Amino acid sequence: MTDFPGAPTGPSPLDAAGGRRLRVLAAMSGGVDSAVAAARAAEAGHEVTGVHLALSSNPQSFRTGARGCCTIEDSRDARRAADVIGLPFYVWDLAERFREDVIDDFVAEYAAGRTPNPCLRCNEKIKFAALLDKAIALGFDAVCTGHYARIVDLPGGERELHRAVDIAKDQSYVLGVLDADQLAHSLFPLGDTTKDVIRAEAERRGLAVAKKPDSHDICFIADGDTQGFLARHLGTATGDIVDTDGTKLGEHDGAYGFTIGQRKGLRIGRPAADGKPRYVLDISPVNNTVTVGPAEGLDVLALTAIRPRWCGGTPAADGRYTAQLRAHGEEVPVTSALVDGELRVELDTPARGIAPGQAVVLYDGTRVVGSATIASTERRPVPA
Repeated sequence: MTDFPGAPTGPSPLDAAGGRRLRVLAAMSGGVDSAVAAARAAEAGHEVTGVHLALSSNPQSFRTGARGCCTIEDSRDARRAADVIGLPFYVWDLAERFREDVIDDFVAEYAAGRTPNPCLRCNEKIKFAALLDKAIALGFDAVCTGHYARIVDLPGGERELHRAVDIAKDQSYVLGVLDADQLAHSLFPLGDTTKDVIRAEAERRGLAVAKKPDSHDICFIADGDTQGFLARHLGTATGDIVDTDGTKLGEHDGAYGFTIGQRKGLRIGRPAADGKPRYVLDISPVNNTVTVGPAEGLDVLALTAIRPRWCGGTPAADGRYTAQLRAHGEEVPVTSALVDGELRVELDTPARGIAPGQAVVLYDGTRVVGSATIASTERRPVPA
């Protein structure tokens, strides 16, 4: 990999103030955040190279416009931004790795009755594993992204990950999978500011992406139809929709088309006896059954999570923390403990809409302690 034309050579230079000037690989998605992050890293005196990750083997099939981050338009937007900033720019093909680690994992998780977070998996497996590993091998010191999160450097050399100043844009939840070594080679230049400031800065810098809408939805699902995407990969599998007592209420075309806490689109033939709406309480891929029931059946009192990853510093799973249990979810006070390699989390107050496959991220104030994948939940018993 030493023949990569953008790889730095020679000793790492120092800036005029005597601090270390880093060789930075800036991941440029084609959006305003990553463009400004790259510009800020360059303005700070670092030696920055821009790179766009080609994550689709057929990017023309992805949605057009500005909703995703993997289209031909996004690649061109990233290149134009790099030109304005004055950065060398390259496109790296990680489509096969992305398909194996993110798309295939996404499909397999739904097939198993779980609800994955593909953005979290992409950060873990692509941006801070495949990309960072390749960057380090090529002589770069760090990877820079446009995530909204803050890194705090401690006197002893350790680093901590903290929530962004702009809580509405904070992305520390999907970065909770970063370990200490990955955090040591990461830069998040946007964590101390707000989105409005970033857009104004982009316009001031002459970046054409200043007013580009934010990306949303799942980038590899072109039309935003997750159920249709899963149906194409998993096929139709008719099964029963049942009440908590086992009474059949209707049928579905595939259990993968439902998520815990879902209320709409259940296609139940008759109302509940109490007249209240039903929600998806359980998804069983073994017998292809979806169980529905009252809202109180969603109350989660405790959970067990697997594959814990500690985000910088010394692992400290046992104690009192707050936890974020899904993307854009609010923090809840919890007591956590590491038992036989698994994270046991007890909630002070019940939380709803928590599904296996999602991540639980522990916080100590604004500091991210670590992340783990929810394997099972314990709920309040449903009244007869």
